[in-house]
Amino acid sequence: MADARPLTLRELRRDLHANPESGWKEFRTTALIAHELDERDYTLHLGADAVDEDARLGVPDEADIANAVARARENGAPESYLERMDDITGLVAEKTYGDGTGPTVGVRVDMDALERSEATDDDHRPARDGFGSTHPNEMHACGHDGHTAIGLGIAREFDENGGFDGTLKLFFQPAEEGGRGGKPMSETDHLADVEYFLALHLGLGNETGMVVAAYEHPLSNAKLDVTFEGAPSHAGNAPNEGRNALQAATTAIQNLYAIPRHADGTTRINVGKVHSPNPQNIVAEEVQMRVEVRGGSAELNEYMLEKARRVVEHAAGMHDVELQTGLYGKTTTFTADDAMIEAVADAASDLDAVSTVVDRADMGGSEDASYLIRRVQENGGEATYIGIGASNPYGHHTARFDIDEDSLNIGVDVVARTVRTL
Repeated sequence: MADARPLTLRELRRDLHANPESGWKEFRTTALIAHELDERDYTLHLGADAVDEDARLGVPDEADIANAVARARENGAPESYLERMDDITGLVAEKTYGDGTGPTVGVRVDMDALERSEATDDDHRPARDGFGSTHPNEMHACGHDGHTAIGLGIAREFDENGGFDGTLKLFFQPAEEGGRGGKPMSETDHLADVEYFLALHLGLGNETGMVVAAYEHPLSNAKLDVTFEGAPSHAGNAPNEGRNALQAATTAIQNLYAIPRHADGTTRINVGKVHSPNPQNIVAEEVQMRVEVRGGSAELNEYMLEKARRVVEHAAGMHDVELQTGLYGKTTTFTADDAMIEAVADAASDLDAVSTVVDRADMGGSEDASYLIRRVQENGGEATYIGIGASNPYGHHTARFDIDEDSLNIGVDVVARTVRTL
């Protein structure tokens, strides 16, 4: 059985890096963390007790989930926790420290890997040192293996050193990539009593020793799955008898990029995926697309999403094909709270391993921790999203992404010191 308890944070990060699991498939990762936290007397909420099952987005099909569970079992995932998850990943773990009179503090870390292959040559340290991905087309190319290790490291730190009177809630979130897991986790009751909330991210182009007390203002985002369904026919003998799904898709693509940008702020659109399993001599009967829109505010994002839906609907009507759409993922935006920024900056400044502290920076991309942060703020709490420099030698989501593992202890120490000041 795989066991995180004897592993250092560096060793745990490498174990997770070698066994990456993409969104809604993080069964081994979740079970491994749950096992140690259970031994540490945390109250565990697993699977449907950690996320709103009906609010999940972009969930793989049943066969993919079954294969992911079987693989986790083969790779040593503790069986009892696999059973408790009941085919749904995610974990919220909570424990009261000291006399319990202090605040309830939430910390969110994400667990999922990306669906991409990892570099295998010796110029890539994980491959050279023997902890590269063992799973085809899955890789920790964004640092979530390190985030998960930091989450467990925070529990270890408070158990070993104390110094906090209150309740700690650790949110091990599935399916951040694509913006699929934050919203269903935010719609549970676990955030209702959280007074202070922190999320974090390693790397982001920052050197080890740099801490950003608040990355904020991520772009709101939505990912739309689109399927055009027509009718096939021989492209030479009877082209008039077909209904061309590929023609509808190309019409949609052209007009999606023609959506007017909005005067009120930043808007984005991208068609990132198009697939038609069709030979060249048959009128295409099916095309699948994935479209992404973004906006500088939730309202601008909805403007882009509404326009995108209108474009694909009319492209389908123009070419007499059927249309199916589904929301694959979604995020929103937030502004960090001044008091939390000050608390993080003060805590980070006291650490010898931290050389530079920046109060706030715009995130630029999108992040589904935004839903958890907004939920806490709507309930009267305060929140921030911390950047922990990790000297990543290559960019996020690339085949050669890696982190400086000295950043793991920095992440633990920054969060622990911040929580103690609250």
